[in-house]
Amino acid sequence: MQKYGVNELRRMFLEFFESKGHLAMKSFSLVPHNDKSLLLINSGMAPLKPYFTGQEIPPRRRVTTCQKCIRTGDIENVGKTARHGTFFEMLGNFSFGDYFKDEAIHWTWEFLTEVVGLNPNRLYPSIYLDDDEAFEIWNKEIGIPEERIFRFGKEDNFWEHGAGPCGPCSEVYYDRGEKYGCGEPGCTVGCECDRYMEIWNNVFTQFDNDGHNNYTELEQKNIDTGMGLERLACIVQDVDSMFDIDTLKALRDHVCNMAGVEYQKDDNTDTSIRVLTDHIRSVTFMISDGILPSNSGRGYVLRRLLRRACRHGRLLGIKGAFLVELAQTVIDGSKDGYPELEEKKDFIFNVIAKEEAQFNKTIDQGLSILADMEEEMKKNGETVLSGKNAFKLYDTYGFPIDLTSEILEEKGLTYDEKGFEEAQKEQRAKSEGTFGTHTYSGKDASVYDQLDPELSSEFAGYDQLDVESEVTAMTSETEVVDALTDGDKGTIIVAKTPFYATMGGQEADKGIICTEDGEFAVEDVVKLAGGKFGHVGQVTKGMIKVGDKVSLKVDKENRALAENNHSATHLLQKALRMVLGNHVEQAGSLNNAQRLRFDFTHFSAMTAEELQKVEDIVNEKIRENLPVVIKNMPIEEAKKTGAAALFGEKYGDIVRVVSMGDFSIEFCGGTHVSNTGSIMAFKILSETGVAAGVRRIEALTSKGLLDYYSAQEKKLHETAKLLKATPENIEEKVTHLMNENKALKGEVESLKSKLAKDAMGDVMNQVEEVKGVKFLAANLEGVDMNGLRDLGDQLKEKLGEGVILLASVNDGKVSLMATATDGAMKQGAHAGNLIKAVAKLVGGGGGGRPNMAQAGGKNPAGVADALKAAKEALEGQLA
Repeated sequence: MQKYGVNELRRMFLEFFESKGHLAMKSFSLVPHNDKSLLLINSGMAPLKPYFTGQEIPPRRRVTTCQKCIRTGDIENVGKTARHGTFFEMLGNFSFGDYFKDEAIHWTWEFLTEVVGLNPNRLYPSIYLDDDEAFEIWNKEIGIPEERIFRFGKEDNFWEHGAGPCGPCSEVYYDRGEKYGCGEPGCTVGCECDRYMEIWNNVFTQFDNDGHNNYTELEQKNIDTGMGLERLACIVQDVDSMFDIDTLKALRDHVCNMAGVEYQKDDNTDTSIRVLTDHIRSVTFMISDGILPSNSGRGYVLRRLLRRACRHGRLLGIKGAFLVELAQTVIDGSKDGYPELEEKKDFIFNVIAKEEAQFNKTIDQGLSILADMEEEMKKNGETVLSGKNAFKLYDTYGFPIDLTSEILEEKGLTYDEKGFEEAQKEQRAKSEGTFGTHTYSGKDASVYDQLDPELSSEFAGYDQLDVESEVTAMTSETEVVDALTDGDKGTIIVAKTPFYATMGGQEADKGIICTEDGEFAVEDVVKLAGGKFGHVGQVTKGMIKVGDKVSLKVDKENRALAENNHSATHLLQKALRMVLGNHVEQAGSLNNAQRLRFDFTHFSAMTAEELQKVEDIVNEKIRENLPVVIKNMPIEEAKKTGAAALFGEKYGDIVRVVSMGDFSIEFCGGTHVSNTGSIMAFKILSETGVAAGVRRIEALTSKGLLDYYSAQEKKLHETAKLLKATPENIEEKVTHLMNENKALKGEVESLKSKLAKDAMGDVMNQVEEVKGVKFLAANLEGVDMNGLRDLGDQLKEKLGEGVILLASVNDGKVSLMATATDGAMKQGAHAGNLIKAVAKLVGGGGGGRPNMAQAGGKNPAGVADALKAAKEALEGQLA
């Protein structure tokens, strides 16, 4: 049996089923499309569910794929054994109401025995207990003896998932030989050891379960088959596990080389090698599909895998950043089947490098502190780390709780989960909505850390835009101060404020803070630890001191315009989900008085039709004057309303829900219009990609849109003036000019052609013979490259068979063109090589195909030498 590589096996499978009339489709993204039942694609059939259920019409009734999959249900076991992994590739062939058992089984056998070359005597099929039809095919048609066909019950050989389509399965096992067995006398198919490996599973979807285990025959019977590519490679390459197959071994060896260790010398070392090998593969593929690190959902899975890989690399003794280098090896091994890895590698590397650097900042300190805590536990005879200490590691030092749990578990210890959750809840109540430190003037604003932690600000800006309050604290750009004077830049903290701070994608309010003789221009507002609002700006008049009574006045027009844009993003998100699907999630936004920007998850550029649909829906909802209702309610009650939450965002027990009629319901802490009609109108300016799987829409509303149209109108009038037209007849004028230009261009080409022919004169008398091949080399005056090509075609017709080289000088520059007929090429003539040989004599270079080539040069004086040298060059080519 030939030992095929992973990439060869993938190609062989897809090409085999293509030969059986299947459409070979690219692997779907690991991110489920419009399927909320899955966090990540975990099987070959998962992305094809709409075809099986009839929700969507398949591109063909026979389909084959190699689907990338991720399963993280037993992530803790990855590395501990050579069986477990998070990423795998699933080969599959599918029939949507086309062929059924007979073809599926025959093709299974044909591929495994004739294409891959597995020993037929080592293959053992299994069938469902009552599936006599499958038995007859295996026994009578394929020729497998009855004693080698195993009948298993529902648990093993019947696929169903509650009510709906279901059916029996037929699996194929391969006997890997005694060296992989357990040695027990009764060892056979179904044994837990590694001798009999299941590699293929045919699912015959032929029944409908009504939910009460009453089965009826389906009118449209389907085939869903799957085979693990890594498992097949293990068998074909005769290796112990997936970590030994060619592509993973290359990655595993890279890990070992980086760490300076050997595989299968030490159990703990082997565990870390396998974790790192598996996880970096998963991470690389996940990021290529637009999954980004976050603290929830699939982004959290990615972050967890990245951090586990970092830690196990450190356990192996690898210094510095190393994940990007390993990701390159993943790409090198898999880009044959997944070209998107190579296409997106810069993005993949950037995400990995950023996350690795971020984690490396915290891991050393966290590990050291955890070690001290473990030592203290040991002294006290304790085996459970307190919830308070576990939370301190998490909150103060950024050490992930799952990593704390894993490290403790390795030493037979654990932590107080309930205590951790209580500490987390208590902290959230203290600093709900806190953004942490603010980047101020391009530097980390550590000055805010010096403020009294007991200080806080009451936000009154939902209902009021003018508020009387008192200054409770102030800072300059570098220190806490008691006063700011004319021209000073700094931050003012007050007891009560109407100013909205930048958060949730809405930019902060602008305005002024006044005393009797002082004035402070508010340019930005930041939410600081402990619920303080920092008003960032500059004193424009007089002096402001701590303890002063102040008037805070929000710029009303600026706030209203920002509210128009912010409210429009809510309408936009719902419209995007309606047009593109429920996979759309907000990935970021920025709303200010000028425009709105909305980032969302989607994996291809939107079409012009989709953009128009979205724009039309938003404008329709604006015209409907939907009331905007805002309520604070318990989070569980809010969820029941169907309110959309920001993906990855953490919320408190009470949330603010913004409803726009029955159309849009979202969790949101920002400020909004009272009626969608206030938005006036909505216009999408652009739709672009900002990262893998993330698109961005920029749009305008209300005044911003009016300003935009005013600028467009001004351009229109200026353009009309240049064309000596009016805006009303500008289209007619442009059409007339284009037609006139086209006619003039035709006249110019006609004149150039005539000039070229005149320049050519009678050159046929210059034809020579070189080793029996006609050769014409001529110098023409004032003919451009297009003209030379046209003349070359005309001269070929006159010449019959042969080689032509034409030269011309225009404005001190040389153009060369060579062409050869089929007959001349058969005798060895090559136009491209001929041009290369002579172009240097005119101070240039060029080349081309055997039948036609061209070049340019800067030395007109060398034309005669070039034409002369061409003859010698042609002699050298001809046999």
